[in-house]
Amino acid sequence: MTTAAVRIGNCSGFYGDRIGAMREMLDGGELDYLTGDYLAELTMLILARDRARNPDLGYAKTFLRQLEDCLGTALDKGVTIVANAGGLNPAALAGAVRALAERLGLAVNVAHVEGDDLLARADELGFPGPAGKSGATRGMAPLLSANAYLGAWGIVDCLASGADVVVTGRVTDASVTVGPAAAHFGWAATDYDALAGAVAAGHIIECGAQATGGNYPFFTEIPDLNHPGFPIAEISADGSSVITKHPGTGGLVSTDTVSAQLLYEIGGARYPNPDVTLRMDSVSLSQDGPDRVRVSGVRGEAPPPTLKVSLNSIGGFRNATSFVLTGLDIEAKAALVRSQLESHLPVRPAELVWTLARTDHPDADTEETASALLHCVVRDPDPAVVGRQFSSAAVELALASYPGFTSTAPPGDGQVYGVFTPGYVDAALVPHISVHADGTRVAIAPAAQTLTVEPVAAPPLPEPPQEGAAVRVPLGRIAGARSGDKGGSANVGVWVRAGASDATGNRSDDQYAWLAHTLTVDKVRELLPETAGLPVTRHLLPNLRAVNFVIDGILGQGVAYQARFDPQAKGLGEWLRSRHIEIPERLL
Repeated sequence: MTTAAVRIGNCSGFYGDRIGAMREMLDGGELDYLTGDYLAELTMLILARDRARNPDLGYAKTFLRQLEDCLGTALDKGVTIVANAGGLNPAALAGAVRALAERLGLAVNVAHVEGDDLLARADELGFPGPAGKSGATRGMAPLLSANAYLGAWGIVDCLASGADVVVTGRVTDASVTVGPAAAHFGWAATDYDALAGAVAAGHIIECGAQATGGNYPFFTEIPDLNHPGFPIAEISADGSSVITKHPGTGGLVSTDTVSAQLLYEIGGARYPNPDVTLRMDSVSLSQDGPDRVRVSGVRGEAPPPTLKVSLNSIGGFRNATSFVLTGLDIEAKAALVRSQLESHLPVRPAELVWTLARTDHPDADTEETASALLHCVVRDPDPAVVGRQFSSAAVELALASYPGFTSTAPPGDGQVYGVFTPGYVDAALVPHISVHADGTRVAIAPAAQTLTVEPVAAPPLPEPPQEGAAVRVPLGRIAGARSGDKGGSANVGVWVRAGASDATGNRSDDQYAWLAHTLTVDKVRELLPETAGLPVTRHLLPNLRAVNFVIDGILGQGVAYQARFDPQAKGLGEWLRSRHIEIPERLL
């Protein structure tokens, strides 16, 4: 078995990430593998619409643009490329890569992984079916895509066949890292601790520059954030890793930048993947030198018996307009235009939602800062109801409503919006196929041992901190936060930074004790009133000095539904950090 650490870099965190990152990673230093994550729940909807227009598409086209510039370099340097850019059509992307290589005069072994696409079996598996099948008769929108999240063993088999490039459909984000590590070290399917370590490393690097200072709450401390480098995981045979980046690149790799990414889009102490369940509460971080963070102590358990399924459908049509309310009597102006518009609509849309954003300031010295925004969002299955009828009713008020009537832009036609629904399916019912360059198809067996994911008992609270004088300041004075979306839910991970100390001892331990005792579910609901009435679950992660909150339903039916102005909950953590709370002075 190989024992030397394997260097796995990342060059993409989403479809649309920095186009030059693949070149930067190949030129910047030594790598064994280069991975890319191009898929998200919204991306699957975008690719589904691409495929509906052209059955030869459905993959991330930017990946081909990157390879056109970089494929020869990767081959020269012996760097194997593994990416989930295949989206809904990995076979077509594999064919396109071969055609590109032929045009470039390169001999390339290209393999792919498929089987995740369950759209044709949606009725059989009990998902909302395509038009004309059971989904339609239940009144549900026709599905555009239905994809199970596969694991890493198909990638492992492709690499064992000698592939230089492996493209997949919907595998989990971490799987493009787990596959190369498992292939490199020859891990077995039951090497749970090692696999879990690779999942942790993959989760850290999967979002690109988010691990090197991007979207980081203490961003003013990051050197050269104009162009942060992309992350690298140096994974060892036992699954432990060091997260780093190429020398001389911008950004920072620290225990805090890594903590921020570890807390991104997670739930409780168990983080299930198709090949292993990572015990997030086992992860330990330590600084291992400049721009080097060691990830150790990771424990894993058998994977769950089911796979998550991403279901995307067309929800109907959506339109919106924003009225600008300036100066005095903001509430009365909002009430007037709301009453007028609703009474002028010939047909009330299925959904009509008003939101008043009080961005106005008294005695403001600019017109913009004297103004508030009244947003109106409508949704309906009929495009005419939210299109011509709604737009006409809004525009016709221009000379007959509140003083100073104006809007940010006139409403236009209704636009199609998507709906994301999570599903689950028995892993044994999902084909997992690796397809070698010569066309050989290998079926990957599901996990022989599985374990249903159950909540972990909450760890004991630390001793409460000493009482003392307190001051009302923003939570962000002592805490970082990272938030993100998972379907219609969102998570907010909050942590205090390691290493701070004072005359009384380790201040960060005291800060965590205060955080664990103070930032309860009730306190979060108080600080974030938009969560009132929604299910909120709290998870303690003492190793990371963190508390994670999962807020169900805050994003409605997913990102494309646009239930709130921050549809992916990216700013939710920063809103929480900005809220004022009583913090003991000695902790500041």
